[in-house]
Amino acid sequence: MSTDARTPFAARPGFVADEATGSAAHFGNPLVEQKALIAGSALVEVPSRGLVTVSGPDRLSWLDSLTSQRLKGLAPGISTETLLLDPSGRVEHAAGVLDDGETTWLLVDAAAAPAFAAWLDSMRFMLRVEVADRTGEFAVLGAFADLSLPAADPAGVPLVWLDPWREVAVGGVGYAAEATHPAHDWTYRETLVTADGLAAVAASDVGVAGSLALEALRIAAWRPRIGTEADERTIPHELDWLRTAVHLDKGCYRGQETVAKVHNLGHPPRRLVMLHLDGSDNVLPAHGAPVSALDPKLGGEVVVGEITSSGTHYELGPIALAVIKRSVDVTAPLSVLADGTVVAAAQEVIVPPEAGAAAGVPRLPRLGAVRR
Repeated sequence: MSTDARTPFAARPGFVADEATGSAAHFGNPLVEQKALIAGSALVEVPSRGLVTVSGPDRLSWLDSLTSQRLKGLAPGISTETLLLDPSGRVEHAAGVLDDGETTWLLVDAAAAPAFAAWLDSMRFMLRVEVADRTGEFAVLGAFADLSLPAADPAGVPLVWLDPWREVAVGGVGYAAEATHPAHDWTYRETLVTADGLAAVAASDVGVAGSLALEALRIAAWRPRIGTEADERTIPHELDWLRTAVHLDKGCYRGQETVAKVHNLGHPPRRLVMLHLDGSDNVLPAHGAPVSALDPKLGGEVVVGEITSSGTHYELGPIALAVIKRSVDVTAPLSVLADGTVVAAAQEVIVPPEAGAAAGVPRLPRLGAVRR
């Protein structure tokens, strides 16, 4: 379903379009919209979502063999997420997963849907599966509560994906400290609706919010998104994605060796952090803006990472997610370049530098080393 300037939500008061998608960036006040979203009294149209389906009796066992999550035996109506990795363990695609008993529905990044569907189709061989890119057939509505939306249900199971980010999934592991994890309040869900359903919702009196509100809440929940936090080098550990998208005890899949080796024996080379930004200059850094730290040895600032997402939160103020080098001290003050302005930033640890090395293998002395 196309989300362009003709979205039915354009008739709502205060509608301001996102130039890239045509859907609502906001309806006049993104901060108020955040409060309405998190309170469960509003919804948001999510144009960044694409949709790939896999049908056929072999679909779940086939997807299980290709991707990082245990999908074999997934019950109808149960939500999870999975990653497609390259042979070196780098993230190529991420998908929310929902099965309705006949079809597996994969909610993916909209820009990546054609490539993901094409790759899956190329891997069918003699298995009884059919792959389709169905991005244009449905709209996706995001909310933090059950708003009784007219969910599509072609097989009798409402197509409502519940984001599993709220807690560590079975078979997963979280690197972030659970006691202070903001995802404990993350009740986000996405509902697939038809064109008629979208028009009916837009014409109703349900509260609405724009993409800016959802983005700020996502950043505050430390929730990674492949279209922003990932690049061509990303491995799941760097974004704390072993939390919900990787099953460490399942069978072989592409990239599994790297996942196991880094988690058990090594450390991810980079780590995700949330930045609390100085709001004095009223600027937000763009995606890819450099993050710098003081290098005592050089006596000056050096680039240690980059911004992946930024927004203004109704309680926290200006915030951002960034991927930085693992070696950066967790107490080090950082700075970000935004529109030619240097913005001070304090880091909040998501993935700690010591993440990984779970096997605790003792380091053996070097051959010929003298014991003291």
